[in-house]
Amino acid sequence: METLQRSQVKKDFTGFEPFADGTIFKEVTPEKYVEGPFMFIRNGKYYFMWSEGGWTGPDYSVAYAIADSPMGPFKRVDKILQQNPAIATGAGHHSILQIPGKDEYYIIYHRRPLTEKDGNSRVVCIDKMEFDAQGFIKTVQITNEGVAPRRIK
Repeated sequence: METLQRSQVKKDFTGFEPFADGTIFKEVTPEKYVEGPFMFIRNGKYYFMWSEGGWTGPDYSVAYAIADSPMGPFKRVDKILQQNPAIATGAGHHSILQIPGKDEYYIIYHRRPLTEKDGNSRVVCIDKMEFDAQGFIKTVQITNEGVAPRRIK
Protein backbone atom coordinates (compact mmCIF):
# COMPACT_ATOMS: atom_id res chain seq x y z
CA MET A 1 0.00 0.00 0.00
CA GLU A 2 1.26 3.49 -0.76
CA THR A 3 2.14 5.99 1.91
CA LEU A 4 -0.94 7.67 3.33
CA GLN A 5 -0.59 11.39 2.66
CA ARG A 6 -2.92 14.33 2.69
CA SER A 7 -2.98 17.81 1.25
CA GLN A 8 -3.24 20.82 3.51
CA VAL A 9 -6.28 23.07 3.26
CA LYS A 10 -5.42 26.54 1.97
CA LYS A 11 -5.40 29.26 4.64
CA ASP A 12 -8.43 30.91 3.00
CA PHE A 13 -10.31 27.55 2.83
CA THR A 14 -10.77 27.84 -0.94
CA GLY A 15 -9.07 24.56 -1.79
CA PHE A 16 -6.01 22.45 -1.07
CA GLU A 17 -2.29 23.11 -1.29
CA PRO A 18 -0.78 20.63 -3.77
CA PHE A 19 1.92 18.10 -2.88
CA ALA A 20 5.47 18.70 -4.16
CA ASP A 21 4.64 16.72 -7.32
CA GLY A 22 1.65 18.98 -8.08
CA THR A 23 -1.07 16.47 -7.20
CA ILE A 24 -3.83 17.26 -4.75
CA PHE A 25 -4.81 13.74 -3.69
CA LYS A 26 -2.94 10.43 -3.35
CA GLU A 27 -4.39 6.95 -3.76
CA VAL A 28 -4.07 4.99 -0.51
CA THR A 29 -6.65 2.22 -1.02
CA PRO A 30 -5.22 -1.16 0.07
CA GLU A 31 -5.05 -4.00 -2.41
CA LYS A 32 -8.27 -6.06 -2.34
CA TYR A 33 -10.10 -3.36 -0.31
CA VAL A 34 -13.91 -3.58 -0.50
CA GLU A 35 -15.37 -1.71 2.51
CA GLY A 36 -15.41 -1.20 6.26
CA PRO A 37 -12.23 0.77 7.07
CA PHE A 38 -11.32 0.84 10.75
CA MET A 39 -8.20 2.15 12.52
CA PHE A 40 -6.96 1.86 16.10
CA ILE A 41 -3.68 2.39 17.94
CA ARG A 42 -1.99 -0.15 20.19
CA ASN A 43 1.47 0.16 21.74
CA GLY A 44 2.40 3.05 19.43
CA LYS A 45 1.44 1.19 16.23
CA TYR A 46 -1.50 2.09 14.00
CA TYR A 47 -3.63 -0.81 12.80
CA PHE A 48 -5.67 -0.16 9.65
CA MET A 49 -8.31 -2.81 8.92
CA TRP A 50 -10.83 -3.38 6.11
CA SER A 51 -13.08 -5.99 4.51
CA GLU A 52 -12.15 -7.66 1.26
CA GLY A 53 -13.80 -10.16 -1.07
CA GLY A 54 -17.44 -10.42 -2.08
CA TRP A 55 -19.77 -9.99 0.88
CA THR A 56 -22.10 -12.70 -0.41
CA GLY A 57 -19.29 -15.13 -1.24
CA PRO A 58 -16.87 -17.40 0.54
CA ASP A 59 -13.91 -15.01 0.23
CA TYR A 60 -15.38 -12.18 2.36
CA SER A 61 -12.89 -11.49 5.15
CA VAL A 62 -11.09 -8.87 7.25
CA ALA A 63 -7.46 -7.95 6.56
CA TYR A 64 -5.11 -5.42 8.15
CA ALA A 65 -1.95 -3.36 7.80
CA ILE A 66 0.34 -1.71 10.38
CA ALA A 67 2.20 1.63 10.41
CA ASP A 68 4.10 3.82 12.85
CA SER A 69 1.87 6.81 12.00
CA PRO A 70 -1.78 7.29 11.11
CA MET A 71 -0.41 8.80 7.89
CA GLY A 72 1.44 5.58 6.94
CA PRO A 73 3.14 4.07 5.17
CA PHE A 74 1.03 0.99 5.92
CA LYS A 75 2.28 -2.51 5.21
CA ARG A 76 -0.43 -5.12 4.58
CA VAL A 77 0.01 -8.05 6.94
CA ASP A 78 -2.70 -10.66 6.37
CA LYS A 79 -6.33 -11.66 6.78
CA ILE A 80 -7.39 -12.21 10.39
CA LEU A 81 -11.09 -13.04 10.06
CA GLN A 82 -12.53 -15.50 7.55
CA GLN A 83 -15.46 -17.84 7.28
CA ASN A 84 -15.37 -21.23 8.93
CA PRO A 85 -17.41 -23.71 6.86
CA ALA A 86 -18.29 -25.58 10.06
CA ILE A 87 -19.75 -22.45 11.73
CA ALA A 88 -20.69 -19.66 9.31
CA THR A 89 -19.93 -17.94 6.00
CA GLY A 90 -19.55 -14.31 4.98
CA ALA A 91 -17.59 -13.14 8.05
CA GLY A 92 -16.54 -9.49 7.66
CA HIS A 93 -17.37 -5.77 7.98
CA HIS A 94 -16.21 -5.29 11.53
CA SER A 95 -15.39 -2.94 14.36
CA ILE A 96 -12.99 -3.32 17.29
CA LEU A 97 -13.74 -2.87 20.98
CA GLN A 98 -10.98 -2.40 23.56
CA ILE A 99 -11.75 -2.81 27.24
CA PRO A 100 -10.81 0.59 28.75
CA GLY A 101 -7.42 0.52 30.47
CA LYS A 102 -6.69 -3.07 29.44
CA ASP A 103 -4.84 -4.75 26.57
CA GLU A 104 -8.01 -6.71 25.82
CA TYR A 105 -9.70 -6.52 22.42
CA TYR A 106 -12.81 -7.89 20.75
CA ILE A 107 -13.91 -7.91 17.13
CA ILE A 108 -17.55 -7.30 16.30
CA TYR A 109 -18.58 -8.41 12.80
CA HIS A 110 -21.39 -9.88 10.78
CA ARG A 111 -21.66 -13.30 9.22
CA ARG A 112 -24.21 -15.62 7.66
CA PRO A 113 -25.43 -18.70 9.56
CA LEU A 114 -24.99 -21.97 7.67
CA THR A 115 -28.76 -22.39 7.54
CA GLU A 116 -29.17 -19.15 5.53
CA LYS A 117 -28.77 -19.10 1.77
CA ASP A 118 -29.84 -15.48 1.23
CA GLY A 119 -26.70 -13.30 0.93
CA ASN A 120 -28.48 -10.51 2.80
CA SER A 121 -29.29 -12.65 5.84
CA ARG A 122 -26.63 -11.87 8.44
CA VAL A 123 -26.14 -11.87 12.21
CA VAL A 124 -23.88 -9.72 14.40
CA CYS A 125 -21.17 -11.57 16.32
CA ILE A 126 -18.39 -10.83 18.79
CA ASP A 127 -15.22 -12.84 19.36
CA LYS A 128 -11.93 -12.26 21.14
CA MET A 129 -9.06 -10.68 19.17
CA GLU A 130 -5.52 -11.34 20.39
CA PHE A 131 -1.98 -10.31 19.46
CA ASP A 132 1.28 -12.27 19.30
CA ALA A 133 4.53 -11.15 20.99
CA GLN A 134 5.51 -9.08 17.91
CA GLY A 135 2.21 -7.17 17.91
CA PHE A 136 0.63 -8.98 14.95
CA ILE A 137 -3.06 -9.85 15.21
CA LYS A 138 -3.63 -13.56 15.60
CA THR A 139 -6.19 -15.25 13.36
CA VAL A 140 -9.59 -14.81 14.98
CA GLN A 141 -11.38 -18.06 15.66
CA ILE A 142 -15.06 -17.52 14.98
CA THR A 143 -17.24 -19.28 17.51
CA ASN A 144 -20.88 -20.10 18.07
CA GLU A 145 -20.57 -19.02 21.71
CA GLY A 146 -19.12 -15.51 21.27
CA VAL A 147 -17.81 -14.03 24.52
CA ALA A 148 -19.07 -14.00 28.08
CA PRO A 149 -21.03 -10.89 29.14
CA ARG A 150 -19.21 -8.35 31.30
CA ARG A 151 -19.77 -4.90 32.65
CA ILE A 152 -17.60 -2.03 31.49
CA LYS A 153 -17.39 0.98 33.79
